[in-house]
Amino acid sequence: MTYTEILYEEDGPIGTITLNRPDDGNMFTETMCHEIRDCINEIRRETRTRVIVITGAGDKFFCTGGRKDGMEDSTLYAGVLPTLEMYESIDRLQKPVIASVNGFAVGGGNVLQVVCDLTIAKESAIFRQVGPMVGSFDGGYGTWYLEDIVGKKRAKDIWFRNPKITAREALEMGLINRVVADAELKEATRQYALEIAERGSFALASLKSAFTARHGGVSGLSRMAHDLLLRGYLNSEEHDELASAFAERRKPDPSKFGH
Repeated sequence: MTYTEILYEEDGPIGTITLNRPDDGNMFTETMCHEIRDCINEIRRETRTRVIVITGAGDKFFCTGGRKDGMEDSTLYAGVLPTLEMYESIDRLQKPVIASVNGFAVGGGNVLQVVCDLTIAKESAIFRQVGPMVGSFDGGYGTWYLEDIVGKKRAKDIWFRNPKITAREALEMGLINRVVADAELKEATRQYALEIAERGSFALASLKSAFTARHGGVSGLSRMAHDLLLRGYLNSEEHDELASAFAERRKPDPSKFGH
C-alpha cells in the first residue's frame, strides 16, 4: 500500500511505521490515523514481520497530538479525530509493538506510546499530557492504560497537573522501558526488536492477547480464544479427527482427543 502521511519499511523481522509530518510535530490527522490503522491491518495478514516499531520522522518530535483540519465541522462521530481506531489496531495486533520515542511525545502522542507494548526513548525525549490545558481529555486508553503502568495517583497527577516528564523520570516511574543516548536510538531500537523477534511468535501472540483481555471485555476474551483457536486447535489431531468424522458421517475416535 502507498501512504501519504506515514512511511512503512521492513528490515528482516522488523516492520517500522514512521509518522511522517515532522514540520507539524508529527501530529495526527484523520488521514494519518486511518493510514496507521490500515497499515497495521495489513501487517496482521503477513508472516514476514514479528515485531513492529512506531517512531516519528526527524529528531525533534515523536508525536505532539492531533489536528482536525479538513474534517467535517460536526459534533457527530464524523467530526471526531479517529484516534481510537488507531489505538485499537495496535492493541489487537498479534505482534509486539515498540514505540521508539525520538523527541516530544505530547497529548495523543504520549497516549500512542502508552498503548504500545514497549517503549524505548532517547535521552532528550519529553513526555506530557496536556488535555486539561487545551480543552481536551482522554477517558480510555490514555487513562486506564496509564494507570496500569504508573499507578492511579501518579496517572492522575500526570493528567491533572500536566508536568513535563524527562526520559529519565519516565523510566524511573515505569512509564517507559529503556533510555539510550540520542545518537543510539535507531540502532538500540533495532537490537531491542531483534531480541524480541527471536522469541516464539505463538507465545508472544498469546501473551499479548492475555494482557489485552483484561480491558477488552468480551472482545478481548474472544480475541484471545479466536487467536489460540487459529494457531493451535485447528492444527491439532483432535480437530482433524472431528472434522474428518463429520465429513465421513461416522463417530469420531476419542483416543485421538487431547494429544
